[in-house]
Amino acid sequence: MRILFWSSAFWPSIGGVQVLAAKLLPALEARGCQYLVVATKSGCVENEIASFKGIPVHYFPFWNSMADMARLTQIRQQVAKLKRTFAPDLVHIDGVSRSDFYYNLTSHVHPAPVLVSLHNGWLSQADMLVERTLRSATWVVGCSEATLNEARQLVPEIQPRSSVLYNGIEAPPLQPAPLSFDPPRLLCLGRVVEEKGFDVALDALALLVDRIPQARLIIAGDGPARSALEEQALRLGIVDAVEFTGWVDPENIPKLVNTASVVVIPSRWQEPFGLVALDAALMGRPVVAMQVGGLPEVVVHGQTGLLVELENARALAEAITLLVEQPQTAMQMGQNGRRRALEHFSLDRYVNAYDALYRRLIAEAKTGLLTARP
Repeated sequence: MRILFWSSAFWPSIGGVQVLAAKLLPALEARGCQYLVVATKSGCVENEIASFKGIPVHYFPFWNSMADMARLTQIRQQVAKLKRTFAPDLVHIDGVSRSDFYYNLTSHVHPAPVLVSLHNGWLSQADMLVERTLRSATWVVGCSEATLNEARQLVPEIQPRSSVLYNGIEAPPLQPAPLSFDPPRLLCLGRVVEEKGFDVALDALALLVDRIPQARLIIAGDGPARSALEEQALRLGIVDAVEFTGWVDPENIPKLVNTASVVVIPSRWQEPFGLVALDAALMGRPVVAMQVGGLPEVVVHGQTGLLVELENARALAEAITLLVEQPQTAMQMGQNGRRRALEHFSLDRYVNAYDALYRRLIAEAKTGLLTARP
């Protein structure tokens, strides 16, 4: 099976979507898929060709070339040539974005079934380009019910040709360490941007330190909001209780999570899924998260963690305090979360599901049939 994998960003960009793709593509190549990746790359000025674990990757300056008609025409021609030469059996669009403009410009070149995977935040800013990508899809999968429902509201006609396919990651070889609250270590992990709501976690810490003075908050990751968060910690008088680790290599995330007492996810945007919650669960850590987007499908309130009202720092502080003061409850939630992650969100299940979906869509395209089933 020849698969053209169209992505708004790809390795060496690091994010949840890219980490998933970095696991999915090599696993399916081992099963007989042949991939060619087309992606946007920041700072790219022309078609750059690289390789990821033997998979060819073509980077284009999609986002900064749309206003230049000469460059737009050149890129369109290059993409069209790639499609004709590679002749894919299926096109997999991994997350809708403005780069789909170039896919749509060349949609007539070597027609093939199109699978669109939704696991980013573009739907809340949907425009005609996103709608066109969804309408043209043979099948649409959402990484959560919340994400897929948003797409179905935007483009209702995809209802019979769409399904949920939950993300899956590989359980690390590192075994979960016993949960410790001496001292309580609260972990926020991810891109340090306003949407992640780490400022709400700082406000929550300021509310609970009088009751739990030994509590410590680790903010792991990097991004443009870091300096504002450091100033906030100083202003709140909790600078000595907060540690900023900077960027963390994905391979080191399990080790970091293993040091946490509670993983805190204070996101203020519609998290499509919440891979950090899955990282926490696999290491047996309870989660306190905002009740937003796909997070309630990963974190089961009262069983694997606690969900609180969006933007509510006091509710966040109360939930964290409950787990710190009831360590047995926290331990049980962590254990429940690990069992659920291994059963429902494994990498094998994820790879098997995409393998089956690829094969079905390609077979049905050849016979002219499309059955409305997940």
